[in-house]
Amino acid sequence: MAVTPYLFIDGRCDEAIEFYKKNLGAEVEMLMRYKDAPDHTPPAGMENKVMHACLTINGAPVMMSDGHCTGKMSFSGFSLSLDYKDIADGRKAFDALADGGQVTQPLIETFFAKGFGMVADRFGVGWMILAAPKMP
Repeated sequence: MAVTPYLFIDGRCDEAIEFYKKNLGAEVEMLMRYKDAPDHTPPAGMENKVMHACLTINGAPVMMSDGHCTGKMSFSGFSLSLDYKDIADGRKAFDALADGGQVTQPLIETFFAKGFGMVADRFGVGWMILAAPKMP
């Protein structure tokens, strides 16, 4: 049984999907809008918002939605982790996520990897980048 993250992007899901496609190579596996739900009339203004999407990022599924568009998006207490074999690939992902976001740990060499860093992207989603792990 797998655990799959589900992110509620609060009205910016289309923007987030495009950002992750461009910068992390995400692939959209499925996308359903509120207007697509059978026997359901979405609230005014929600028709074209994303009800449910599934992306594959770095080989792993990540589910997303616009949620209720309350303007109260919050991601705390967790981060998504991306592992890269190559430091250059890790640096590229880290720099892309940091653009418009907030770096909490610069990407630096550590005792366990040639590159490790933490960043909250422009949507507030926390990411940990592990690049070129050092083997014991």
